[in-house]
Amino acid sequence: MSRFDDQVIALAGVAQCARLVDRIAANGQCPAAFMSSSILSLFQFDATDTAGIYQGLSGVRLGLQTLESAMGKSPTPELSNTLKYVFGILHLERKFHADTKMQATVRTRLEHAAFKAEHFSDSPRSLTHNLAGIYQDTLSQLSFRIKVTGNSEYLGQEHYADQIRALLLAGIRSAFLWRQLGGTRWRLVLQRSKIAQRASQLSILHSQ
Repeated sequence: MSRFDDQVIALAGVAQCARLVDRIAANGQCPAAFMSSSILSLFQFDATDTAGIYQGLSGVRLGLQTLESAMGKSPTPELSNTLKYVFGILHLERKFHADTKMQATVRTRLEHAAFKAEHFSDSPRSLTHNLAGIYQDTLSQLSFRIKVTGNSEYLGQEHYADQIRALLLAGIRSAFLWRQLGGTRWRLVLQRSKIAQRASQLSILHSQ
């Protein structure tokens, strides 16, 4: 994998979280396997490669497909909210990146959540609730907030709200990684077609 491939994979991690947030907000449902990969990426503190953070390319395939559909020559209109969340996550990560104290707090709390999940058999619902609490106590206190729109029937229920916040936290983790790998907003805008093309190729590579 090249450095550009790693950037695309990390950006796909952001896109996957954004796509899942949109699905939950709209109908309360999302693919469990991709949600699991995104959530578990929060606990990959010392992964040896970018794809490994998502348990391989298969774990971020929805994100790769989303990049292909949203950033290609003919963007899918249905992904407008997803794209909005992608750019919202990237913008929020910039503010998070400037707050080293908050970064340390999030890292400590994620390590505690990982330990609790591993040693006390935390249920998925309890885990997402803990992660949502981390997001609420830290990132949601920054001056910029991501506004999620959808069906009030789901947005008003704690379970779905927890899932959304946990996924936004995972999206920030991927955005942080994308920045570490050299990703920038201007490059994202200027290289949309190239990113979409490589995302498509990586998605196909996974299936071979």
